[in-house]
Amino acid sequence: MLTDLTLTNFRNIDKSAISPASGINLFIGENGSGKTSLLEAIYLLAMGRSFRSRNLKHVIQSGYNQCQVFGRIDQTIPLGMQFSMTTGIQIRLNNAPLKKLSELASHLPLQYIPANCHQFFELGPKFRRKVVDWGLFHVEHDFLFHWHNYKKVLQQRNAALRFGKPNREVQLWDDQLVSYGVRLTTFRETYLQHVLQQFRYWFSQICNDYKTAVFELRYSAGWPKNTDFSNALKNGIDRDRALGYSRNGPHAADWSIRIDGADPVELLSRGQQKLFYLAISFAQLSLLEKKRQQKSILLVDDISSELDPSHQERVLHVIKSLGIQTFITTTTASGLESSLAIHENDAMFHVKHGVLKQLYQAELSTRYDT
Repeated sequence: MLTDLTLTNFRNIDKSAISPASGINLFIGENGSGKTSLLEAIYLLAMGRSFRSRNLKHVIQSGYNQCQVFGRIDQTIPLGMQFSMTTGIQIRLNNAPLKKLSELASHLPLQYIPANCHQFFELGPKFRRKVVDWGLFHVEHDFLFHWHNYKKVLQQRNAALRFGKPNREVQLWDDQLVSYGVRLTTFRETYLQHVLQQFRYWFSQICNDYKTAVFELRYSAGWPKNTDFSNALKNGIDRDRALGYSRNGPHAADWSIRIDGADPVELLSRGQQKLFYLAISFAQLSLLEKKRQQKSILLVDDISSELDPSHQERVLHVIKSLGIQTFITTTTASGLESSLAIHENDAMFHVKHGVLKQLYQAELSTRYDT
């Protein structure tokens, strides 16, 4: 949990410091006010990268050559990020330079729900693999070891293909690739079955329309169903050579959750698709706590996008039941302020031109009473 957050020269935020609530933190403001920049800063602090810009120079406020984000985890562990146009990015965790980004992610698990999260169905297998691998990184101790080694061996095999090496040199890597790849596949399939069990419950809590539906996991391992990984590599060597890379393997895997045997994108509205993705995230968050006794931070950008007030309320109710620290942005708090103002673990902030101001009960009554 983040107990302190300070931003300096970050996007349109000159300097701002807050002590986030342990429950829901709602940021209200017009488009372009700086709400999403706050989520981006938290994401950058937890992940070491931005969800908006590949080049971090864009996060520096105009007229400056560096920005800083500082936070404190559970009141005891300082975490700071500085990006400079001259020296690049520097991250310190517990007053020591960060060695690996995986250390950062382990200390501060984080899920980000973008405003257009319904694109989960459109962004392709790579995005969906990232979703499941996020969960495995946090709940399966051996996952990172096998994932890193699989990636290294795959790079070696692909290099042999690109440089036109004989088949025997390409296939020297096959046994290792199969060993790591089969283990990754087992991790993913097992984890996704657990996700499916949790998903059924959470989706029913936020969407009433499919309470009697049958939900089924569909998993494609990344090679033809009628063969195993080892034979798929052998049988596909000519195609791999023509392509210049290895086509078969967990790096080509995909998965989906079907509704009564149908593709959700064919059945669900945009709002229901967002609820579908939220339920997957809730399933992963609950599994993290169940298996590792660890809570994640949740970022939700523009909760009102595609969701009517009643569904927004349902989502807030579920988030409260999960008991996780959450940062939510919205252009209007109409209908939401009443469910937050009476809870001491929640907080509301107004954002305007990069300036944050916490809103208290009296101000809420004045600002939103009609």
